[in-house]
Amino acid sequence: MPPTVDMAEDTEPAWGTLRRLNLTMFLPLLAVAGALVVAVAARSWWQALVLSASVVAVLVVFVRWAAGDVLRVALPCLVVTAAVWPFSVLVAGSGAAFFALCCVGSFVIPQLSRHRGAAAVALATYVATVGAGRLLVSHEDVPGVLFQYVLVPTGVTVVAVGLMFPNKRFYDVVTELEEAREREAELAVTRERVRFAGDLHDIQGHTLHVVKLKTALARKLVDSDTERAKQELHEIHELVSDTITQTKELAYAQRRLNLSAELENARNLFEAAGIHVRVNREADVAPGASELLGQVLRETTTNILRHAQATRVRITLSERSITIVNDGAQRTPLPELRGLAALEQRVAADGGELTVEQDNGQFRTAAGFPRHVEEAQENR
Repeated sequence: MPPTVDMAEDTEPAWGTLRRLNLTMFLPLLAVAGALVVAVAARSWWQALVLSASVVAVLVVFVRWAAGDVLRVALPCLVVTAAVWPFSVLVAGSGAAFFALCCVGSFVIPQLSRHRGAAAVALATYVATVGAGRLLVSHEDVPGVLFQYVLVPTGVTVVAVGLMFPNKRFYDVVTELEEAREREAELAVTRERVRFAGDLHDIQGHTLHVVKLKTALARKLVDSDTERAKQELHEIHELVSDTITQTKELAYAQRRLNLSAELENARNLFEAAGIHVRVNREADVAPGASELLGQVLRETTTNILRHAQATRVRITLSERSITIVNDGAQRTPLPELRGLAALEQRVAADGGELTVEQDNGQFRTAAGFPRHVEEAQENR
């Protein structure tokens, strides 16, 4: 099976880390703050019970908010805290209970899909209106009542809700980054599969064309030159065995092309097809570029055997480049060779450049890699 890229990372996803930190750091703080509100506002056990219901609603909303699905519990928790606020103002005589409605509203409103601004205004208006209702049961110190029950609760609510909007944007960015990471992992898997498919095509496609050529030659020689036909059949057998070995190495990510072996193989194939081949070595090929140049040579050899009517092939090697020229090109526009197109993408992905030209009956394929690519290949 082809090598794959593991899409799951060993580290905990960012969203899960933030959720765990929120629950660890802020849930206890909310519980303590809620307990203090109940202790300050309640004057009897049944008032404490009612106020505690709003604290429980806050904790439930916070847990679901940290998990990313606060809207599932938003309505019942809003109803509970919205009912407790007038109870606190008119019955318990305390302005501290706005804490619950403020928390629930700030967690819920930024998560709404639409009308968030209107919801924020409605919440602030409700807090202020209910707080002003304290004047119905208390006519002493009106400025103090307005400050304690209207100004402070409304101001804190507006600030809390306002701060949660950029907080939501932050979490949206974290979510987008997580999704981008997952897409990048999926893309890496796709690239690896395409690379594997290209390598498999190089191995088996090349072999099948060579086997076809040698089989045709053996059929011609079977009556006139039995020994040569046997030799060709033996070479076919060896070639198939070698291809099986290379396929296994590819499947277990152990295959590396050897340029010298590919060069000798190309020479033998061209000569077997009656094509004169000449190899010019301008310099020793750098080790880091050997495998990439071997891929270019193998694909080009296959294309010449398949598509060209060549009589001569010239292969020129330098330290980090290879050029293959054959005289079998037709005097027509440059044909579309899918194998070379795929190879061009692979060479470019490794930082090199592949050029294909056709002129005056000659077909030229050249590939070169800069020095930094060679160094990168050596470090693999």
